[in-house]
Amino acid sequence: MEQNVGQTDSIVRIALGALAGAVSLGILGNVVPGSGVLSLVLGVVAIMALGTGLTGQCGLYSLIGVDTCKAR
Repeated sequence: MEQNVGQTDSIVRIALGALAGAVSLGILGNVVPGSGVLSLVLGVVAIMALGTGLTGQCGLYSLIGVDTCKAR
């Protein structure tokens, strides 16, 4: 699969993924108020955002034909 996530997009995804992951862990540790379901959803969002941000590949972008990578 070809890279389709640009540098700015990647940085935003990594930052949002880290934030979602931190909030998810905060909920699990009873530091941040929230439900277990919210923690799970935020955890999944964090993994997806970090994964796409670090690899530079987004499956949804491929499906809808979006490419924010200016390397080509």
